[in-house]
Amino acid sequence: MSTTWWSLLNKQEKEDQDDGVSEPQLGERDKRFQKQPNDDAEISPGELTFEEDTAGGMGRHLGITSCTLLIVGKIIGTGIFSTPSSILSSVGSVGASFSLWVLGFLLSFCGLFIWLELGTMFPRSGGEKVYLEAVYRKPKYLATIVFAANAILLGFTASGCIVFASNILVAADQAVGRWNERGIALGVMLFVTLLHGFTPKTGVLIMNLLSIFKIVILVFVVITGWIVLSGKTHVTDPYYNFRNAFAGSSTSSNDYATATFKVLFAYSGWSNVNYVMNNVRNPVRTLKIAAPLGLGICAVLYLLANVAYFSAATKMEIEESGVTVAALFFGNVFGSVAERALSVFIALSAIGNVITSTFSAARVNQELAKEGIPLPFGNKFWASNWPTGKSPLPGLIIHLILSVIVIIAPPPNIAYPFILDVEGYPQQIINFFIVIGLFYLRWTKPDTVRPFKVWWPLAVFFLAAAAFRELPIYNLNTLSNQTVLIAPFLKPANGVGDTPPLPYYLYCLVGIAVMLAGVLYWAAWRIILPKVFGYELVPRKERLDDGTVVTVFSNKKLQ
Repeated sequence: MSTTWWSLLNKQEKEDQDDGVSEPQLGERDKRFQKQPNDDAEISPGELTFEEDTAGGMGRHLGITSCTLLIVGKIIGTGIFSTPSSILSSVGSVGASFSLWVLGFLLSFCGLFIWLELGTMFPRSGGEKVYLEAVYRKPKYLATIVFAANAILLGFTASGCIVFASNILVAADQAVGRWNERGIALGVMLFVTLLHGFTPKTGVLIMNLLSIFKIVILVFVVITGWIVLSGKTHVTDPYYNFRNAFAGSSTSSNDYATATFKVLFAYSGWSNVNYVMNNVRNPVRTLKIAAPLGLGICAVLYLLANVAYFSAATKMEIEESGVTVAALFFGNVFGSVAERALSVFIALSAIGNVITSTFSAARVNQELAKEGIPLPFGNKFWASNWPTGKSPLPGLIIHLILSVIVIIAPPPNIAYPFILDVEGYPQQIINFFIVIGLFYLRWTKPDTVRPFKVWWPLAVFFLAAAAFRELPIYNLNTLSNQTVLIAPFLKPANGVGDTPPLPYYLYCLVGIAVMLAGVLYWAAWRIILPKVFGYELVPRKERLDDGTVVTVFSNKKLQ
């Protein structure tokens, strides 16, 4: 078995190398950019040059295949199996629910093209960190710290671990208790940390295999849905939900706003390669191919999976069953035994998402530490690839600590839906500033090399969506629009939202509080403490034993 895995790995690496060195397929503009990346001092992100930022670690070992599967593995988690029923419950009709999935697909592609332009302009690891630093340069380090607060405090993968644990217990016909569920979830998080920290090549291989498995499962769901629609199963009326599809649609803007966050969360992950660009071969060309391909695969499967789900169960059955729409689908089509098999599928999909998310999150943490932001025990340790010299185990430990806290602290049945909501809100704020930054760079730096350029109407559409997210609220007599950044604060139709006993507006407040905490942390580091103790921060660069270059600040006493 081990020999087979390593042979697969070697074969994949060879394919990735072939992907990475196909120079004849590069355009002249891309070739020029590979040799002359944007290191203009006026827009260069952070303190490190391109060469310094990309030094250390395993180097560039991810090709088109791995990058495409990295996106697929991040997008396809557990959302497509559980979120459709939650969205249907929020908006009240199959038609409105499916419309939001289409809207999420369109918005995600618009966002993808914006991140493609920025990612090919600045082919460095870190994603939004890099783009915010390139645009919002003053006050210095404010954008970095605010992003760090969001990325570290809300970048955990606890929900995926909890979902894996609960589904494995169900599949094993064991009672899901509070502590056996948490014990398994903690074991998963520790396993993933050690996997990426000590055997990074094996970690990438497992990521890719689980991503392929997810595609196969969703293809199976889609094909089964076609069979159901053909009338060749015992589902009596597979077209029931598609007649008067908008009947019963909610008229609450809060319901649509919250449901939209959930849809976008289910699609989230299309920017996953942007976080690990230092590990990508031929990064400009690879990103331009892998990103649209990865999101396209997921979007098609998502939309067709929703059709399959709604063909096998009526809206009333979904609302009254108390189970996810995927469980109802498998139960109605294949019988109760298949529901246990679905638990295994969801568990494997969840752990695949955890492995993929942790891989990219660790590299974002490492990039933040390389910039010199103050962290316990000094930033040099957290920026290093200790102990192997190839993988950022310290960055993985940061991710592990926050995930463990979230797994242990709140009740799991409340934590998962709340986490789903709270992660989406501050990200929309960040997205808004990213798109503003894109237009700012277009205006101030029109001659900067851009290997990919988003069509500006798409960027405007995404900006309008991030700022206003105008969603139609269907009623027999009225059609109104509400601002989605404000709408979550408006009282929902049911009066309690979808995370009782927590207040319906709490996730917005938590998201805003996290970003404000970043502002306060920056103010204490850059202004308050230096003024109180009479020193100034002096940056210098150091090269670590593993080749990583890091910015280190020392305190210079003022005379």
